[in-house]
Amino acid sequence: MSRAPLEREVGEHYGREGLEERISSALRAAGADPLSPSVEDLHAVDQLHTRGVRATLELARLAGVAPGTRVLDVGGGLGGPARALASGFGCRVVVLDITEEFCRLGALLTARAGLAHLVSFQHGSALEIPFPDESFDLAWTQHSSMNIPDKSRLYREIHRILRPGGRLAMHEILAGPTGPPRRFPLPWAKTSTLSHLLPPHQTRDVLSHAGLRELAWHDVTRKTEAWLKSRQTIRPSGPPPEAFANLLQSIREGRAVVVQALLERPTS
Repeated sequence: MSRAPLEREVGEHYGREGLEERISSALRAAGADPLSPSVEDLHAVDQLHTRGVRATLELARLAGVAPGTRVLDVGGGLGGPARALASGFGCRVVVLDITEEFCRLGALLTARAGLAHLVSFQHGSALEIPFPDESFDLAWTQHSSMNIPDKSRLYREIHRILRPGGRLAMHEILAGPTGPPRRFPLPWAKTSTLSHLLPPHQTRDVLSHAGLRELAWHDVTRKTEAWLKSRQTIRPSGPPPEAFANLLQSIREGRAVVVQALLERPTS
């Protein structure tokens, strides 16, 4: 499948009809005001990755996020991590996502949470990032790469938009030691045509060839497995329960692993 049709299919996979109303209903059910939610109120509906906001804050600490850091959240969805970074660390974040509805609704939720001065949204492709060279201090990905077959181009683009000394913080699902998942749907793909996982050693090679130097690499598969086993709530913005059950089974079969990593664009 060529890039443009694939990106349309990815956008359609994540864009769900009636998403705004489902999120509003979930917020009301939790006792929050949908028109004026706090960032904390939104955590239950906007963290579209395994282990939720806990994983976001872990990654932020690993990356050394600080006030004033210029962050590009590549594939940032509804902006949950971006709002957590802006509110918790005082940095400015641009969310780039291929799903138009995520960008529209993410901007709306951000404005309602009072963070539009720190978080903005840009509809576009991670393979053609619409920003000049050396624009950001930190690139951020949480479960953003699984739909992208051209990992080399993805990480070359990330290298391009990072300033020298800038970093990539990533929290991604990779293929396991026995191969990629065989059970579908998964949270990021209804069928295998949308799932493009590399194993860790190949991912590290691609990152290195893109010019990114590894600073930290943490396997968080067991933490993710425990979270999936204990997970009871269904996010209105998320996939069906069967998708998470298949992910849990894929981990148990050795067909998926989860990592948090930090890489750097060297200064020379």
